[in-house]
Formats: sequence, C-alpha cells, structure tokens
Amino acid sequence: MIEKNILEKVLARAMATGADFAEVFVERTKENEIVMTGGKLDSIHDGLLSGAGIRVFNGLRSVHVSTTDITQSGLMACAAKAADVIGQSRSERMIRLTERLNGDRHPIKTVPSSVSNAVKLEIVKEADAAARGYDSAIAQVKTRLMDFDHNILIANSEGLYTADRQIRTRLMVVSTASDGMSNQQGFSSPGRRMGLEMFETILPSEVGRAASAQAMTMLKAGYCPAGRMAVAIENGFGGVIFHEACGHSLEASSVAYGQSEFAGKLGLRVACPKVTAVDDGTIPGAWGSVNIDDEGTPSRRNVLIENGILKSYLVDRFNGRRMGMPSTGSARRQSYLFEPTSRMTNTFLLNGPDRNEDIIASIEYGLYAKSMGGGSVNPVTGAFNFSVREGYLIRNGKVCEPVRGASLIGNGAEVLSAIDMVGQNLATAQGMCGSSSGSIPTDVGQPLIRVSSITVGGR
Repeated sequence: MIEKNILEKVLARAMATGADFAEVFVERTKENEIVMTGGKLDSIHDGLLSGAGIRVFNGLRSVHVSTTDITQSGLMACAAKAADVIGQSRSERMIRLTERLNGDRHPIKTVPSSVSNAVKLEIVKEADAAARGYDSAIAQVKTRLMDFDHNILIANSEGLYTADRQIRTRLMVVSTASDGMSNQQGFSSPGRRMGLEMFETILPSEVGRAASAQAMTMLKAGYCPAGRMAVAIENGFGGVIFHEACGHSLEASSVAYGQSEFAGKLGLRVACPKVTAVDDGTIPGAWGSVNIDDEGTPSRRNVLIENGILKSYLVDRFNGRRMGMPSTGSARRQSYLFEPTSRMTNTFLLNGPDRNEDIIASIEYGLYAKSMGGGSVNPVTGAFNFSVREGYLIRNGKVCEPVRGASLIGNGAEVLSAIDMVGQNLATAQGMCGSSSGSIPTDVGQPLIRVSSITVGGR
C-alpha cells in the first residue's frame, strides 16, 4: 500500500526526539453487510476503512497517533505528532526496511467482494426462510450476512516490512418465538476465515433452523432454580467461560501490571490435570486465525495451561518489555485507530479423558448448559457472570426439562479449579471479543466439561 522508502522516512521522523522503537500500521478494509428482517430486505451496507496508526516507545512509555491521510505528507505529520509527545531532543535516524513474506494458511476460493449482492442475498434468503418456516410460533427473524476484506501493512524501526490480507465471512440468524405471553430468542452465527466457499460446508438453511429450534425450546421452558450445583457445560460456545473468566486474565495487558489473578503463577498448578488450554492463531480457516499479529509477529500455537500447570501468557511487544518476555504473536487491534495489545485468537480446552455420557451420568442434580450467552468479567479479580442461552436440568444422571433465565456466577481461578471432568467432543464457536484495543474476531471452544460446583442464578 505504501512504498518502503516513504515508510523509512516516516519511521525516522517518529524516532527523531528520542524514541527507541517506532511502528507504522496501515490498513485498508472493505466490509459488506446484508440484513433481512421479517422476510424483507432491511439494508445493504458497503464500507471502506482506510488509515494508519503510528506508535513509538521510549522505555516503558508508549504513544499512539492515527490519521486517515496516508500520503507521505500526512504520515510525516502524524509521525511528528507522536515524536513531539516523546520529547524535544533531536537525533538522526537511519531506517532500512526489508520485506518479509509470511505465506498464507488460509487460501480463499471465492473472494466476497468479487460476488454481487444479488448472490449474497440468496444466501440470506435461504437462512431466513428456513428459520421462519421452522414453526408457526416463530414471530420474527433477523438474518445478516457479513464479509470483511482486511488488508494490513506493518513496518517498524527494527527493519520489518510485511503485509497480510485477512478475509472473513459470517452468517448470523436471530429467531424470536412467541406464544402471545412471552418471547424467547434463539441464535446461530457461524463464521470462518474464508470467502463464500464457507457455505459449501455450512448450509444457510441449517443455520436458520438451529436458531429457531433454540427459540422454540426456550419458549416451552420453565425458570431455572437458583443455587449452588454441579454444571455440565457443552462444547462450542461453552468455551466462552474459559475465554472470559480465565483467558483475559492470561493476557499481558493485565498480567504485566499485576492486575490478574494469574500474575506470578507460571509453573504452578491452576487447574486439575485433565485441563489443557491452548490459544492457536494458526488454524487454517478458523475465525480468529491470523498469519501475523498486528505487530507483524507470526502467529503461533501457545499452550497456556498444560495438564493443569500454567505454562504461558499471551504477550504483545510493549507489555513484553515490562515483563521481560518476548511476544507470543498475540498483539491485536480492531483497526488503525486502536493501539494493539495482547489478545486471544482461537482459544479452547483440549479433549480430556472422560466419556461425555459419564459426565452427565455423574450429576445427581444440576444444570446442563447446552449453549452459553454473553457475560462480563473483571480480569483483576476474575469475577464473572454469564447467561445460559439454552439450559436443561439434570436429575439422577439424565438430562430433563429445559429451563430459562439461568446464569453462571463465579471466579475464574475458582471455576478453573472446579473443572473435574473433561469430555471428548471438542468444537469451537465464533464471537467478537471487546477489550482496550477494540472488537476483534475470536474463536472459543471446548469439549463437554463438568464444573463440580458453581453458583447458578435463576428463580
């Protein structure tokens, strides 16, 4: 997007007042969204985001400035602003950039931007029709198809000059079922680091039916009783528990400042030996995968917890300075407007030794959380609260009637220690993770697990 000789001058200007490191992040992102509500086309949105962020370090001080003007003069002016914040001294810098090619684990067969909106609309219609036709009690359906073509260029004062293109596609269906007295929603939203070839293996009609099936189940459900009990959390989006309650507390943005319940615990046991947790940004086609992170570091597989022992944190360049640790390829940002920091990619618990049927059979009375919803967590204390989108009571080792209004309340370290059975049906699900560097695509996942005791909110 921008020639090396120009970026060399920009980096030199950014370091002219005493910075010991400088970086330029250039972005050009196309996005398209088609929304259908109630069987009718609601909106079509095409967007283009273009700009650059310039970041400079001086020891443990970081300054980030952004601009939409990516001409040479615009970038030089942006670099000057960053340099002025660092100091007033003047020094001459000579930057020489060398291009690095990264390869691509995610070949794209059908680039979404090359396909007409008419073709994309047919995908939306198929999902919408399946959702609305599932049952006469389905009162409303909202369907959206989103695709993103994210192009980035990164150059820094260590001589790095590299680029990546990240194409993603996601289909989202929200169904509302009504019996005239109450409404309940169902949700299905697969996404991949792919083009429209995603729909060769994920049928839009199945996505629509899954959302409506969940809405109908919850419409017929009674309220969940509250109390402390054993909970079996299903695979896929059940992994949001680890992601939110523990994953954020393993990011250097918290650990580096001692604001994490896992700070200083490398090499210590934090979970039962059945638990191994991984963050892997290299998985081909996975929603959260990247060839390189947003500092240009190649993505990699990071084992966070191995057989219950804390093995690693997720580290970005700046927080790694404070910790004395190298980057783990975990620096991410929503766009050039944000300063990157340590974030997750595809984070999941590996399969364990327990049979899934034994996990359910082991619970005399408890909750089966088939599908998790959203929630919140405090990474300093690890305290969390998550809704259960689809849940069932377990009695005498059998899954019984569905219940609504359930939530899981606890502490990250405590719930990690309370996982005492890990099943064998690992699956992942897609979401958007929000933090200080904005909203980014991430996969969460796990097999069926048992939490021996946790507080369940309900009635």
